[in-house]
Amino acid sequence: MDPVSLQLGTSHLWSWLVRLLSKDPEWLNAKVKFFLPKMDLSSGDKAQDAAQGVILQLGRLHTQGRATWQAFIHCVCMELDVPLDLEVPLLSTWGHGDGFPSQLEPGEESQPASQLHHGLKRPYQSCGSSPRLKQCKNQQLELARRYLQLLKTSAQQRYGGGSPGPGQPLAFHQAYIPPILQWSRTTVPFHTQEGAALAEDGADVSIRDLFNTRADKGPRVTVLLGKAGMGKTTLAHRLCQRWADGQLDRFQALFLFEFRQLNLVTCLLTLPQLLFDLYVSPEAGSDSVFRYLEDNADRVLLIFDGLDQALHPHCSREKEGPEDPSPALALFSGLCRGTLLPGCWVLATSRPGKLPDCLPVEAATVHMWGFDRPRVEEYVGRVFSDPLWQEAALAELRESRPLQSMCAVPALCRVTCLCLHRLLPGSSPGQAAALLPTVTQNYVQMVATLGPRGCLPPESLLDLSEVALRGLETGKILFSLGDIHPSTMAFGAALGLLTSFCIFTGPGHQDTGYAFTHLSLQEFFAALYLMASPKVDKTALVGHVTLNSHWVLRTKARPGLLDHLPTFLAGLASCACRPFLSLVAQQDETWVSAKQAAVMQALRKLAARRLTGPKVVALCHCVGETQEPELASLVAQSLPCHLSFHNFPLTYTDLAALTNILGHRNAPIHLDFEGCPLEPHCPEALAGCKQVENLSFKSRKCGDAFAEALSKSLPTMGNLKKLGLSGSKITARGIGHLVPALRLCPQLEEVSFQDNQLKDWAVLNIVEVLPCLPRLQKLDLSRNNVSVSTLLCLTKVAVACPTVRTLQVREADLIFLLSPPTETAAELQGAPDLLGNAGQRKEAQGRSLTLRLQQCQLRVHDVQELIAQLQEGPRLDVVDLSGNQLDDEGCRLMAEAASQLRIARKLDLSDNGLSVDGVHCVLSAASTCETLAELHISLLHKTAVLTFAPEQDQQKGIWRRAALWVSLTPLMPSEPLLHPTRIRLTHCGLQAKHLEPLCRALRGSCHLSHLDFSGNALGDEGAAQLAQLLPGLGALQSLDLSENGLSLDAVLMLALCFATLQWLLHLDISSESQHVVLRGDRRGRDRLAGGSLPQFPAGAQFLAFGQRCVPRTFCLSQCQLEPLSLTRLCETLEKCPGPLEVKLSCEVLSDKSLETLLHHLPRLPQLRLLQLSQTSLSPKSPLLLADLFSLCPRVQKVDLRSLCHVTLHFKSSEEREGECCGRFTDCGLSQEHVEPLCWLLSKCEELNQLDLSANMLGDDGLQCLLECLPQLPISGSLDLSHNSISLESALGLVKTLPSCPRVREASVNLGSEQSFWMHFSRQEEAGKTLRLSQCSFGSEHVPRLAAGLNQSLKLTALTLSQCCLGLEQLTLLLRLLRWPVGLFSLRVEEPWVGKAGVLTLLEVCTQASGNVTEIRLAHCDLGTHHNLLVWRLMETCARLRQLSLSQVNLCDTSSLLLQSLLQSLSELKTFRLTSSCVSSKGLAHVMSGLSHCHHLEELDLSNNRFGEEDTKVLMGVLEGMCRLKRLNLSHLPLGGAALAALTQGLGHMTLLQSLRLSHSQIRDIGAQHLAAVLSELTELRKIDLSGNGIGPAGGLRLAESLALCKHLEELMLGYNVLGNDTVLRLAQRLPHHLKVLHLPSSGLSLEGALILSQALDGCPYVEEISLAENSLAIGVPHFHQGLPLLRQIDLVSCEIDNHAAKPLAASLVLCPALEEILLSWNLLGDEAAAELAQVLPQMGRLKKMDLEKNRITACGAWLLVEGLAQGSGIQVIRLWNNPISPDVAQHLQSQEPRLDFAFFDKQPQPPRGS
Repeated sequence: MDPVSLQLGTSHLWSWLVRLLSKDPEWLNAKVKFFLPKMDLSSGDKAQDAAQGVILQLGRLHTQGRATWQAFIHCVCMELDVPLDLEVPLLSTWGHGDGFPSQLEPGEESQPASQLHHGLKRPYQSCGSSPRLKQCKNQQLELARRYLQLLKTSAQQRYGGGSPGPGQPLAFHQAYIPPILQWSRTTVPFHTQEGAALAEDGADVSIRDLFNTRADKGPRVTVLLGKAGMGKTTLAHRLCQRWADGQLDRFQALFLFEFRQLNLVTCLLTLPQLLFDLYVSPEAGSDSVFRYLEDNADRVLLIFDGLDQALHPHCSREKEGPEDPSPALALFSGLCRGTLLPGCWVLATSRPGKLPDCLPVEAATVHMWGFDRPRVEEYVGRVFSDPLWQEAALAELRESRPLQSMCAVPALCRVTCLCLHRLLPGSSPGQAAALLPTVTQNYVQMVATLGPRGCLPPESLLDLSEVALRGLETGKILFSLGDIHPSTMAFGAALGLLTSFCIFTGPGHQDTGYAFTHLSLQEFFAALYLMASPKVDKTALVGHVTLNSHWVLRTKARPGLLDHLPTFLAGLASCACRPFLSLVAQQDETWVSAKQAAVMQALRKLAARRLTGPKVVALCHCVGETQEPELASLVAQSLPCHLSFHNFPLTYTDLAALTNILGHRNAPIHLDFEGCPLEPHCPEALAGCKQVENLSFKSRKCGDAFAEALSKSLPTMGNLKKLGLSGSKITARGIGHLVPALRLCPQLEEVSFQDNQLKDWAVLNIVEVLPCLPRLQKLDLSRNNVSVSTLLCLTKVAVACPTVRTLQVREADLIFLLSPPTETAAELQGAPDLLGNAGQRKEAQGRSLTLRLQQCQLRVHDVQELIAQLQEGPRLDVVDLSGNQLDDEGCRLMAEAASQLRIARKLDLSDNGLSVDGVHCVLSAASTCETLAELHISLLHKTAVLTFAPEQDQQKGIWRRAALWVSLTPLMPSEPLLHPTRIRLTHCGLQAKHLEPLCRALRGSCHLSHLDFSGNALGDEGAAQLAQLLPGLGALQSLDLSENGLSLDAVLMLALCFATLQWLLHLDISSESQHVVLRGDRRGRDRLAGGSLPQFPAGAQFLAFGQRCVPRTFCLSQCQLEPLSLTRLCETLEKCPGPLEVKLSCEVLSDKSLETLLHHLPRLPQLRLLQLSQTSLSPKSPLLLADLFSLCPRVQKVDLRSLCHVTLHFKSSEEREGECCGRFTDCGLSQEHVEPLCWLLSKCEELNQLDLSANMLGDDGLQCLLECLPQLPISGSLDLSHNSISLESALGLVKTLPSCPRVREASVNLGSEQSFWMHFSRQEEAGKTLRLSQCSFGSEHVPRLAAGLNQSLKLTALTLSQCCLGLEQLTLLLRLLRWPVGLFSLRVEEPWVGKAGVLTLLEVCTQASGNVTEIRLAHCDLGTHHNLLVWRLMETCARLRQLSLSQVNLCDTSSLLLQSLLQSLSELKTFRLTSSCVSSKGLAHVMSGLSHCHHLEELDLSNNRFGEEDTKVLMGVLEGMCRLKRLNLSHLPLGGAALAALTQGLGHMTLLQSLRLSHSQIRDIGAQHLAAVLSELTELRKIDLSGNGIGPAGGLRLAESLALCKHLEELMLGYNVLGNDTVLRLAQRLPHHLKVLHLPSSGLSLEGALILSQALDGCPYVEEISLAENSLAIGVPHFHQGLPLLRQIDLVSCEIDNHAAKPLAASLVLCPALEEILLSWNLLGDEAAAELAQVLPQMGRLKKMDLEKNRITACGAWLLVEGLAQGSGIQVIRLWNNPISPDVAQHLQSQEPRLDFAFFDKQPQPPRGS
């Protein structure tokens, strides 16, 4: 017996175990390798027999400790065929903790005897003295050779044999198929082609390429990036195996480290300790070996697997030498940067993420992708050796897209093959694949098939799942023996789910570590625990259903371990997994369903969110795993229409998951991939996806392999309209795959291949598909390498292909724009050859082509070839050849060919090396072209552009758009429709010697209208020569000679052209800016010459209105105007024909110069306007200008503002003598100027207006002016506002009024407005009105005010507004006023009035001398106490004729006061009680008092709150009022008995002239009652029945009765649905004296409005018409005779559009007295604005036009501005809420302040208290 069996004391079991294991030594060897991964099993075993070998192996296992031995015994019982009678004793004796002997504890023999125990630092071993140097070197070499051999032997032992060796990541043996490798950076220093995929096919060449570099120095670092499952670790071990086999012979030493193991090393290490203590230790001489490695570092390769799992951060202090202890990551950094073992090779693998900073920038990055279809089939072929099974497995893969997607990941491919290996036997075709639809179910099948004897112990599965979840949550993927229960360990080992390896925790310390065969397997078991464990509730479960953001390329340095956990949770939530979960959880399916439902609900919530690209992909994976079509549809519909993916890796599997979800979507979607590393064959996943409408890829990672894969999917994407493949590395080979695919995609509308570095052949190959893509609209080939010869081939294609509309080439840009013909889908599918279709040939003949070949290095011979091509092509729209090298000859050839090429719009030859001689050549060639509209050449700006007029059919469209302009400027019958030609030769260095040949060439130009020679060097000589040549050039419209160095002599010479050139109307000259322009008449049709309407022609005159003589304008600005210069200028202007307008501007004009100018004015009879703008004048200038009225009688208006703006208006000789106006504002006038100014103005015959506002007159100056007033012949107004006046001036005005008999009104406001106005009449006025506002009168001022007023006997009205007159001051003023004769009205507006009681105010009234005839009280509260004051009021107001009470509160007591007062007013004629609160008792008192007023003529009780009983009381009083003339009962309820009583009372009012019953609810029955008594009201002049609900029945009766009212003047029936019949009856019998007709919102239609307008036409007295809120449309009033007295017309909200504009405008012209036109809230546009603008000058009295809320744009508003400029007296045009931007509105308002775009109309509000 061996010692172990004796120690155990179980000889029977031991001997049986030895016999059992002797039968299967391979199984035993595999288990020993699993539990003892570091043990060398090959040495010392061959000499022993089988039994001794088994005993030795069992002894090794036993010495590892209790846990290892227990786990081994569990494996024996689980995996081998052990009889039950022995299995029970084995597990009871050795399977539990109590059966293990205490004398053998684990760790006693855990380390081999040969293991070296190195310290933290090795002592340096000297080689001795020089005599022994050679021997020492030989010894070092021998030690190094032995160590290198030891390294290789160790690797051979590890990877040798047919079964997987220790440390291998695979749980089952498979042949190795390398995945796809792809360089990630463009600067990778490799000999292989950049960007090409390095696909290993079994040979070593591809692996060698990983270590093939150009540079021999510096760090040689390669980082291998790949997602989990791509085979990074497998490739690392594969490299070790190949090196061990001698295939990587360039490396002498290879070290492989895994960061998941290095994370367990907590102490600091030196590089020798890392290499020797943690890998393979040398037998001796470690220092010598390390020194050898340093000397031969270029032959050392270090592989670090799992860089993304590195835990310990890199320390901040850089380590310089190998002897400095550091963390493992710091040693890795030193190796990468070359500070440690310089020259060595480093290969690191990592998941995609933020790489550590320790990597050098020159490190090469290689992406590891999965399997493409050939690799998958090759792998399956190697797994299934039997041909029949191999073919069956391949058939399953080819028929299942889910299997294809999963097998693209190598790790999943191995799992799939394992499942197929178990499922294929005994299954029908397709059945095995149906069991593997998702990744999760693949793992479920794998676990199920791996189960021993086909059974799965639920407890073991849950225990292993709990280990997996605990590890993921704590960041642990390596487990020690104590982390896993022995039975669980045995279960994992039996199923191949766990792998083991030796791990080093520090120098001299090693242990055995365990891990799941793959991270995804650990995630699967973690998800299984969450779903199946009763310990996990739904809340904790749902907490793990998250979508982690995968922006790992920028942010996360260490990806998490739970990334795929939500995917497996979603997969386990599938219905197909329910039986499996029920088995594992040992629960019924109801319990399982509840957990699955929680996961599904969490996924639904995620689907409702707005997710980023990475989260969308993660969600698609999860939803695909659930196999729930409803959830997939929900996710698909919630995706945005434009889905973008930026800067994160995407694999074939990702796109397959996305495609699967999109298959459930109804709407199209746009997919955009930018900057994403893409797996080369991933586009194959999009095959058959009909939902993708736009597909765009932009990544340098896309190469020819990517293009080839994409070409397989494109023909299957039937709804794809836009394809973008830009910024990639596709070559001609990739294009060769794509072009045939594009031919099969006739639905494509846009294709982009920009920035792909394509050469000529590839570009030409692409454009060959244009005829096969009938719907294509854009082809972008920008930023590729295209030669000039190829470019000409492309132009030939553009000319020949009938769908091409534009070819645009500029430097790197190359774009085709196409217009597909209108055809059916069947035609598109059946006729790919576009040129073969007759309809298309016809369209090709009618199409126009735009050709832009900019900066393409074209030369003269290229132009010749291009012209030959274009002559055979279609009509050209634009030809742009700018930026080439054509020179003079090439430009001449193109200009000559322009007419033959039929260019419709523009030929651009800019920046082509044109010279001065070439300018003449191009001009000569272009001037013969009949369609030339403009030629612009500027050598300074390298511009040469020929613009052409559109052909006749195109012109029609432009003229139709501009019909409003043409209608304003009707062409004469003999005037043909010709387009003007502009010739602009600017900045060309032209001199006087060039003018004659240029003008000779210009004489042949057709219809030359605009000539521009600005920016040249003509000088005075050129100007003189040009003045002689101009008559030979015909009638120009403008000539620009700016920036030609012209002097004042040349300017005067050009001014003489007014006499020689009939077309010259405007001469605009600016000396400082060298601006010299001669212009003709600006007619609307000339503006249309360019084919578009101008926005704001600055200073343009709209001369189409009327047939008046157009004045000539001479503008001279920014010059020095000395007396001599002005004399010469005026003498020159005397020779110019008129009428003439002169506008001058200079910085300063001296008094002498001004006198000289004014002295010459009488010699200029043709002068109409003289303007001095932005010119500083002296303070004496107002006196000089005032003297002009007598010096030059033709002066009509003098306007001087701020001593820098002067405008003089002159009367023509034909005009009759008119009134003069003087305006001297802000001129600094003071008291000393008043007397001389008044003396000069007194010489004027008649001065209508005088404005002296904003000066510095002060009180003294104003008093002086008031004293001089009788001498001034003012007949209109005098404005003295803003002159720093005080209260003394107001009192002075009151004192002066008696001495000014012609003053009819004066107004003074001393508030912030500071206004002072006086209005005069031609004759002496009988009555005067005085208004004083905010004058702050004190008690001391009241006597002076009363004294002045007592002297003004003709003053009839005085208004004191907010003058600080308190109750005492008002009482004093009334007491002091004496009024012997006539009527005098005093109106006091003070805030305290509204708060004072009526009794107080009435007491004030008693202080007035004379009789009070009228009292008006508003906003008052009548008091409740009265005394003897009542009797005094009866005495003072005995002759009161009018009493008005508005908005008062009348209580019962105050009503008694009012009753007493009314009974004493025998002469009362007017009583108004409106908008007040009166009780029923109070109303009875008032009515009782009114019954004593027998002379009452007017009664107004409107807008009161009366009840029905109150109305009856009122009606009873009305019966006795036979003298009543005006009755207003509006807004009173008049129904039933009240209405009957009213009609009965009306029968007695035979003198009634005005009846207002609006909004009184009388309806049809009331209208019929009124109609019965109207015939008795023979004196009725006004009737208002608005808003009474009267319909056609009542309306007809009213119309018949109103016809009997012969004196009716005002008829208001609005807001009643009268209908056309009532209007027709009214129109038949309109009263002859009708003045006002209001019918708003009366149900009028088009027919009724036309009939009514015919009836109104010619009515001589009509002043006001309102037809608002009726659907008139084109039924606006049509007048032929007009309404001579019409002042206002209201057509608001009548649906009037442009069609009605012309007849409306024509009708308005026939109403000369119109003051207000309301057209807001209609549909009027620019055409209507043009019609209204045309009639504005003819409406002299118009003050306001309201065009709010219409459709007028900036063009229409500008037309209104031009209409206003023709002298219209209108004050405002309202344009709020029209489609005009705020900036444009502000510009328009600055040009014409009378345009109002504000929401509120700026009108002052009346004061409240009065």
